[in-house]
Amino acid sequence: MSTKHVPYRIHLSERELPESWYNIRADLPNLSPYLNPNTKEPVIPDDMKAIFPMALIEQEMSDERFIEIPEEVRELYRSFRPAPLCRAYNLEKALDTPARIYYKYEGNNPSGSHKLNTAIPQAYYNHKAGIKRLATETGAGQWGTALSVATQLFGMDCTVYMVKVSAMQKPYRKLIMETYGADVFASPSNQTQTGRTMLEKDPDYLGSLGLAISEAVEDAATHDDTNYALGSVLNHVILHQTIIGLEAKKQMEKVDEYPDIVIACCGGGSNFGGIAFPFLHDKIRHGRNIEIMAVEPAACPTLTKGKFAFDYGDVAHLTPIIEMYTLGHNFMPPGIHAGGLRYHGDSALVSRAYHDGLISARAVHQTDVFEAAIQFARSELILPAPESAHAIRAAIDEALKCKETGESKSILFCLSGHGNFDMTAYEEYLSGNLEDVEYPDEMLKKEYETLPEV
Repeated sequence: MSTKHVPYRIHLSERELPESWYNIRADLPNLSPYLNPNTKEPVIPDDMKAIFPMALIEQEMSDERFIEIPEEVRELYRSFRPAPLCRAYNLEKALDTPARIYYKYEGNNPSGSHKLNTAIPQAYYNHKAGIKRLATETGAGQWGTALSVATQLFGMDCTVYMVKVSAMQKPYRKLIMETYGADVFASPSNQTQTGRTMLEKDPDYLGSLGLAISEAVEDAATHDDTNYALGSVLNHVILHQTIIGLEAKKQMEKVDEYPDIVIACCGGGSNFGGIAFPFLHDKIRHGRNIEIMAVEPAACPTLTKGKFAFDYGDVAHLTPIIEMYTLGHNFMPPGIHAGGLRYHGDSALVSRAYHDGLISARAVHQTDVFEAAIQFARSELILPAPESAHAIRAAIDEALKCKETGESKSILFCLSGHGNFDMTAYEEYLSGNLEDVEYPDEMLKKEYETLPEV
């Protein structure tokens, strides 16, 4: 590490904006193909044409290590990228730790989170293919917000199925999506057969990302002018998000740093893969000694308690069957405030990396998460999203370990978004009403009985 002073914010110029995304499929062995949910045979491009444009299908299946970012997309990126890398001096001081803590802040854009990194290219490729409307799901609302912004940029319509419990907890997220022109429906909704069936079965069902995905996919598949857009899990989504880690590597090089630990929250895997995979490339290809940690809720412990198996990506079995860590596609997560982390499965890429021992995982309780969020907000003056605060919790814990051992490690985490629309969650925590929940092992065993036979 260099002894020179490191500024609070480490910037890149527009000229240093990455020209290509990094595709970890080129470096990650043992990946299994997606399976068609009807035939159980490996998915071919034609199987996905009903809901995706060919350009995204090609990215999904590509093994090229670097994929060029279209200039039109780079031009739109330039309005909010490169994003700053910050040295958390005040947090380091508050913790009295010898660790050097850095965070990549992804909240400085109209959507308030990292999700715009993929919303823009997804809208771009669909617009080029002549698609007029995109349908999607959203949990906490960050992805729905990002896609509503991106579709507005290209003059497209947007329909968002928002998990009901999140729509109840975060009404302002719904309003900001509608401000950008989206039609937003609490899921389960009366807009689709999938939603109507669930409402008949259980009118009080709080929803899940798996169900909201089913509604969005059904909507796209039954309208010729409409495609589906996904905010996490799939390969092309994580591909677009690697701009986070590619920028972070350049920024750390400017101050002669390289992280000992890279940390990010993990639900479906997009922001985790976004910051972690460019560094995982160094570990796989060049033997770099680095720890890479995914942090998830104890209430939705996909990696730490899930099963590595083939499973559907949604409740209605409309999406491909993917080999991943899963809690079962019918999994009904508790209504925790980190709505973006309540998905039953993880990306095939993240799952394979974890299964092969290339990354680690940790599950944390939400009261501990909000304790860390408050400490970070008071130190660094940014109110973090509940999802992002999972990474903060782990970063603080690692910094405190350094305090005990005297080690001066470099810790990098992704602050994937701000929490300015999550005040209900903070109110619950500050009033002492927030409770910790864990998903019982016996219920997980029951969910595993629903896994498809392949």
